[in-house]
Amino acid sequence: MIASRSHLVVIPSYNTGATAYATVRAARAQWSPVWVVVDGSDDGTADGLRELAAGDEGLRVDVLPVNCGKGAAVLHALQAARAAGFTHALTMDSDGQHPADLIPRFMHDSMAAPGAMILGRPVFDASAPLLRVRGRRISNGWTDLETLGAGIDDSLYGFRVYPIASLVDVMQGQRWMRRFDFDTEAVVRLAWRGVRPINVAAPVKYLRAEEGGVSHFRYGRDNVLLTWMHLRLVLGFLLRLPWLVARRLTHRPPFDAPKA
Repeated sequence: MIASRSHLVVIPSYNTGATAYATVRAARAQWSPVWVVVDGSDDGTADGLRELAAGDEGLRVDVLPVNCGKGAAVLHALQAARAAGFTHALTMDSDGQHPADLIPRFMHDSMAAPGAMILGRPVFDASAPLLRVRGRRISNGWTDLETLGAGIDDSLYGFRVYPIASLVDVMQGQRWMRRFDFDTEAVVRLAWRGVRPINVAAPVKYLRAEEGGVSHFRYGRDNVLLTWMHLRLVLGFLLRLPWLVARRLTHRPPFDAPKA
């Protein structure tokens, strides 16, 4: 287990049951510190996570009184982390989809390129719902347009390392990015600011219900949210287009991480 004073793990959690405990334990086995933000859960996991933190100095658990959304939970942690002197945060979900064993690799790549964002490129197995895999191609296509091909391989995979100051500044500057729109809008707006994406392959696993899998994605509601998000991002892209074109013509950095 690796300890750091600059990089921490942030896990937003909402009603994922016992899987949240397994995720937190797996993250703690790899890294310190780990901060969990319980986003208004009513499944009893807040108490269980507090019990884990009571005997673990490397684990912090904050509990929000009501459900505010993934982005809001992450922002809560980032603001506190920034005040505590941390510079970078790796975000991962509490539902067991993300590979905790790759935390050190992602953190190492971030430390080697502190001005960049380290983005997971999902590697799907047979557990991935085909509709979800195909649907994200549409979102990724829009993201590629909105960033003028900045090199973001996947805009939805939430296993990634952010420069804290840049992301907090972006989020505090507008009212969106507080719910399911967080992951995609974060990388687009950071790319607009010149934060370079570095893509690293990472497996993603969709747990079955009998394995403790929980999904809060709602195809109708969340696709409407994503559509509205891309509409406003396209408008923002058009306003920035001359500047993005000029930057693209003069800077062509590598976007893939070196082989481990």
